[in-house]
Amino acid sequence: MERLPDHRADIRDFLATRRAKITPEQVGLPTSGRRRVPGLRREEVAVLAGVSTEWYTRLEKGHISGVSEDVLDAVARALQLDEDERTYLFDLAKAARPTSRTPRRRKAVDLPPRVQWLLDSMTLSAAFVTNGRLDIVATNALARALFAPLFDSVTTDERGRPNFARYWFLDRGAPDFVADWDGALGTTVAMLRAEAGRYPHDKVLRELIGELCTLSAEFRTRWASHDVRIHHGGVKQFQHPDAGPLELVYQPMDLPISPREVHSLTIYTAEPGTSDEDRLKLLASWAATHSQVKSPMDERNP
Repeated sequence: MERLPDHRADIRDFLATRRAKITPEQVGLPTSGRRRVPGLRREEVAVLAGVSTEWYTRLEKGHISGVSEDVLDAVARALQLDEDERTYLFDLAKAARPTSRTPRRRKAVDLPPRVQWLLDSMTLSAAFVTNGRLDIVATNALARALFAPLFDSVTTDERGRPNFARYWFLDRGAPDFVADWDGALGTTVAMLRAEAGRYPHDKVLRELIGELCTLSAEFRTRWASHDVRIHHGGVKQFQHPDAGPLELVYQPMDLPISPREVHSLTIYTAEPGTSDEDRLKLLASWAATHSQVKSPMDERNP
């Protein structure tokens, strides 16, 4: 029989880690004497949320089923949760609701051809689509060239499909590819944590998390922190094995294809008029010329 996810443990650990991050000074509470635990005490969160200490203690032990949205909102405000963390808390509450129906197995969704047409039309930006498990499921030629280290990695699956989480945590060359490797690890784990809250019955996702927890002590440590991230974007610096240093702006956008699967379209581009733009254009030129070659710069002119 398939083992179901432990909602109570997720709720307990998430609330406890959020509580530990807030000091009494941050919420205007007086402090006196030595404190045995970091952050706020349970009774202090209860006061801030307007509920009894007994009630909040039960909530932090995972008894979230049937809790109203107003109460969850009050707890979220008391713990100063950001929008992504608040969404995750509500997802955990939804997953904990009793149901008489057996959760349906989540099936992969094929992307319609129009998505690939859209990607291929972006010739000067690296564009790709990921699912919630951070598999790259579609890409244009420039993204394939930019992320050649992922596609060439031993961490790709049997279909040659790369996964950001496997690459960042299991490929020894990953730290050499991106300047802020620590940031990449943190964002990756936080995005998987959010996905696990949205789709707690996703067997493939649970298998991926189990694999990473087994093979990577770094992943296990970060997974236990219960950090959550849904929306993100900004600037990332790469050390491309062929194009050299690249500083690119990136922005992910939700791609509403199916209610059964989350997809995100991410676009990487360079600031106009910079040397990064020149290098990205050169990479795009090579990618267009050698689209059937794994590494677009392997073939050099004599």
